[in-house]
Amino acid sequence: MDAKTGEMSGGCPFHGDGGTRALFGRTNKDWWPDALDLSILTQEGKSVDPLGEDFDYCEAFNAIDYDALKADLTALMTDSQEWWPADYGHYGPFFIRMAWHAAGTYRTSDGRGGAGSGQQRFAPLNSWPDNGNLDKARRLLWPIKQKYGNHISWADLFVLTGNVAIESMGGPTFGFGGGRKDVYEPETVYWGTEDLWVDQGAETRIIPDEGKALETPLAAIQMGLIYVNPEGPGGNPHDDEGMARDMRETFARMAMNDEETVALTAGGHTFGKAHGAVPADQLSGSPESEALELMGFGWATDADQIGEGHITTSGIEGAWTNTPDKWTENYFRLLLDYDYELVQSPAGANQWQPINPKEEDMAPDARDPSKKVPTMMTTADMQLKRDPEYRKISERFRNDHEAFKDAFARAWFKLTHRDMGPKARYLGPEVPSEDLIWQDPVPAGTKPSDSAVADFKAKVMGSGLSVSELVKAAWASASTYRNSDHRGGANGAHIRFDEIRNWAVNDPEELGKVLAKLDELRGDISMADAIVLAGAAAVEKAAKDGGFDLSVTVSTGRGDARREDFDAESWEPLEPFADGFRNYLKTKATVKTEDMLIDRANLLGLSVPEMTVLLGGLRALGAVSKHADHGNSIGVLTDRPGVLSNDFFVNLLDMGTKWRTVDKSGDEEFVGTDRKSGEEKWRATRTDLVFGSNSQLRALSEVYAANGNEAKFASDFVKAWTKVMDADRFDLKMAKYH
Repeated sequence: MDAKTGEMSGGCPFHGDGGTRALFGRTNKDWWPDALDLSILTQEGKSVDPLGEDFDYCEAFNAIDYDALKADLTALMTDSQEWWPADYGHYGPFFIRMAWHAAGTYRTSDGRGGAGSGQQRFAPLNSWPDNGNLDKARRLLWPIKQKYGNHISWADLFVLTGNVAIESMGGPTFGFGGGRKDVYEPETVYWGTEDLWVDQGAETRIIPDEGKALETPLAAIQMGLIYVNPEGPGGNPHDDEGMARDMRETFARMAMNDEETVALTAGGHTFGKAHGAVPADQLSGSPESEALELMGFGWATDADQIGEGHITTSGIEGAWTNTPDKWTENYFRLLLDYDYELVQSPAGANQWQPINPKEEDMAPDARDPSKKVPTMMTTADMQLKRDPEYRKISERFRNDHEAFKDAFARAWFKLTHRDMGPKARYLGPEVPSEDLIWQDPVPAGTKPSDSAVADFKAKVMGSGLSVSELVKAAWASASTYRNSDHRGGANGAHIRFDEIRNWAVNDPEELGKVLAKLDELRGDISMADAIVLAGAAAVEKAAKDGGFDLSVTVSTGRGDARREDFDAESWEPLEPFADGFRNYLKTKATVKTEDMLIDRANLLGLSVPEMTVLLGGLRALGAVSKHADHGNSIGVLTDRPGVLSNDFFVNLLDMGTKWRTVDKSGDEEFVGTDRKSGEEKWRATRTDLVFGSNSQLRALSEVYAANGNEAKFASDFVKAWTKVMDADRFDLKMAKYH
């Protein structure tokens, strides 16, 4: 994303060699072929969660002795352990890095990454070069996690520990919200297609001279990094323009502007040191590749060297300030007042050292406070001084320390909470009262009476709006929801803002007509409720026309977002490049459209059966996009569109139909003809035909196409439909915990 224009600079969001490789990149098995494979034990929907579906983490968290937990964490900060001693006698900087790197994988493009589920415990993140030695930070926390058990998740503990670390060194924090539930297996996330980790020579993902931009949805500049290469683009310490460009691009893709970038960099580097005291070839492998007897530890070095502080992580060596265990004003003073020269660390990394530093501006040795060593800056730090825009912010923060404190506290809170979604999901005594625009605040709504709902639904069905139009409007509103960072959804009725309504996938002209009519009819019902209730009324009508007496019981009481609380730029990444449910594809991509359907279903939190029945039902209801290149009826495999029927599956699996590609469609569009007469019967896309060609999806399609399962199809569709409509109702789901 361009920091000024908000435009995504990666072009098509799906590159690579096609298929799921381009969506999900290398798997853990690709990186570690000898790793133990547990997947056979998770077949047939078997859960890996030892706590089970009935475990209520929110309830458990609310029962914790929060003050005691924070006291224990504060004590841990200075409880230096012989097996991994604390730099300067304080683990605070180490834990800040742990929390930062747990949260810093978040990216706005698809909402994936972040600290929300404790993924840092698992591969590949636990073995990324940028996460070197954080395995030790997590082990230092184990006694506290063991003590408080199920009352605190690893995901919450990572973030809270980072907060306590900052506070214990006198730094500012803005608050903390708990409620992150742990998962117990690695999530499938596309981290890139590179075959090498960054420390094995992988090149940067941006090469302007070759027309190479940072691919969407990626945010980090190289495989295995959280943000940028601190030595410079591709390790080049003299590419100032490229370093500033990389910082601006990757931080923007993690939802940070220039001021937040400067505040986070300076605030984080006020504390602690980088580690590059010995050549990297003296280290062992990452945690995921190490010998059993190391018990999950990686990057092992000699115990005597550890005791002396001879550790290598990034390869850069030294503290940024002369007071690495305290919150001070020294970072900007040292950065801006001194001239710096390029030197190499003992590990061979490029870094910058102040020329002729005063003795009082030198840092204590990490293990021996009686010794003084030079401070340093990375190439990334130097851009806060060299880049004109970053320099202005740095000068302002240097001259107004209170502004810097506030900016850092807010940026840190945003970094560690951005992926939590609505504020209603936050738990605990330190949740800030202030509403922040990046939380997509929505005013509380009012639940309409049953009679008001019934009256409104009757008016809607007599308005002349079709089932297809009403279903499409409700789907357009609710399906913006992302299960990754819990953004989007029907609550707030953001769909009525032009920036969202005008997405091509939404058929803006038709949607505008529907929204205008619903606004006219709704009375005191919120627009957010009106859109969902109108969709429910349409589905009920379609079900009745299909012979099923079904009630679509969606929740009510949604509020309508205010224009001043709507950050249009931050909503841009939610626009779908493809939506297989509506048979929409913006333009042909290297990734197969059926793979993009799976990706969208995952973001909606759907199971395979739910995805299947929803797609078949939406096709029967005629809820396909008019703006796709392939037309507004393609995939509607029924002679009675608008009726909730299993016709899509029946006709898709009909052996009397022969399918072939349409000329010049690039294998995206297909025509189905009668085997005997050759007469054209249907038109469909790859997204449609995969439900007959893929063996697993065909098995599900056969269930819904079978005689006697018509009612099951209709019932399953309504359940899945309601799930999507109510996916974002955290104001209801979390009410009992507040």
